[in-house]
Amino acid sequence: MKRAIVSVSDKSNLVPFVKGLVDAGYEIVSTGGTKKVLDDAGIKTIGIEEVTHFPEILDGRVKTLNPYVHGGLLARRDNPEHMATLKEHHITPIDLVCVNLYPFKQTISKPDVKLDDAIENIDIGGSSMLRAAAKNYQDVTVVTDQADYQKVLDEIKANNGSTTLETRAKLAAKVFRTTAAYDALISQYLTKQVGNEDPEKLTLTYDLKETMRYGENPHQKAWLYEDAMPKSFSILEAEQLHGKKLSYNNIKDADEAIRCVREFQDEPTVVAMKHMNPCGIGRGDTLEEAWDRAYKADSVSIFGGVIALNRKVDLATAQKMHKIFLEIVIAPGYDDDAYEVLAKKKNIRLLQLDFSKENEPTRREVVSVMGGMLTQEQDTLQEDYHDWKCVTDAKPTEQQLKSLMFAWKAVKHTKSNAIVVANDERTLGVGAGQPNRIDSLKIAVKHAGDALDDKSVMASDAFFPFGDSLEFAGKHGIKAVVEPGGSIRDKETIDMANKYGVAVVFTGHRHFRH
Repeated sequence: MKRAIVSVSDKSNLVPFVKGLVDAGYEIVSTGGTKKVLDDAGIKTIGIEEVTHFPEILDGRVKTLNPYVHGGLLARRDNPEHMATLKEHHITPIDLVCVNLYPFKQTISKPDVKLDDAIENIDIGGSSMLRAAAKNYQDVTVVTDQADYQKVLDEIKANNGSTTLETRAKLAAKVFRTTAAYDALISQYLTKQVGNEDPEKLTLTYDLKETMRYGENPHQKAWLYEDAMPKSFSILEAEQLHGKKLSYNNIKDADEAIRCVREFQDEPTVVAMKHMNPCGIGRGDTLEEAWDRAYKADSVSIFGGVIALNRKVDLATAQKMHKIFLEIVIAPGYDDDAYEVLAKKKNIRLLQLDFSKENEPTRREVVSVMGGMLTQEQDTLQEDYHDWKCVTDAKPTEQQLKSLMFAWKAVKHTKSNAIVVANDERTLGVGAGQPNRIDSLKIAVKHAGDALDDKSVMASDAFFPFGDSLEFAGKHGIKAVVEPGGSIRDKETIDMANKYGVAVVFTGHRHFRH
């Protein structure tokens, strides 16, 4: 007779699985609450104390950590010395282990979780059994995922009580992925508890959300993984209401769009994102007005763009969006008639995201490089224009300061070198990603065109290394500029600004977006 040890925290679908094992000739060893569930279902079980000859102790912290268990798991059946040792010590081999772990993730997900509760939900015995069984997969079947219950039963029925070596190897690999992820969450939690910001080892864990059709280009394979502790205000948590699946590039653009739009929560705002840069940002008294201004900012680039709106989409706004090709629309909701209009296009992706969570704590960003990765805090710096320092003879008006803050938030989400020209209603021109700053400025001014007037302001994500940018801005009618300051040539910039009567304020903070 073969022996299985069954001890699970999540008991869903357990009884049919164990009945299948019994029907295939397995005797069942079980523990605590699992044993009670099986006994109540009329399944004969052997208590763990009958195997270990020792009672559960320390409130159940120790029950399976015993040679009678781990000897039965780790003994190699093809090693005569191992088998002789089992016989000498009256240890019965264990052929199958079914274990899932204490709910540590679910415990620390609770907003009011106490450290003691988290510690008590760190599984020791279960992890040890899983690892032991997985190490000896040549002889032992190890099951930790309910999704594998039926496959294991089918193979046992088809192979006279055993699974195939190929299946056992795959199940063992899954076990080590599971225990590694489990330990990673514990590591993250305890590291945060002790306030260590730069641990010598970085342990991260993610869950596969989707195998994608392809990556940035069709010849590249791609996979989408989500943080094991999902973040509510995330494109990965958005509900897709309509349209085909998001692509790799869609997800990156949509992520940047929601990062950007969360900067503008005080009034209706529309962000149009294209290739990871905002091509237009508009704000207004109504969402329709905000859309009109975002569209006017760059009516060419918005074609095929990703649109993020921070208010529920109404019919008037939907009707205008419907007139052009858009890849994605992301909003906190849609009026029924607005959704009906937008959904007439088969391929447009309509996503709904809970904007009430936009202020939840951010987590560190991770970016891969060849041979390693970089991690940093997200750039969520909150700034007040009253704290900025004016460094020129000309002083910005209160209205100009509000416009400068709007441009400053926009430039924060534009690829550096980044320049945004704007007024108090919308972006007028965006220059992004150029090797030098003045070329970005020239692009932004060109986009702005005839819209430049005495209300136009400019934001630069980093300082100006020379006075040429201020000269160009001054010649094109820009009246106020916001930049971090800090260049060894700041005086050259200030002098040029004074020459053209431009008000310049320094923030003291840079916003590179590489």
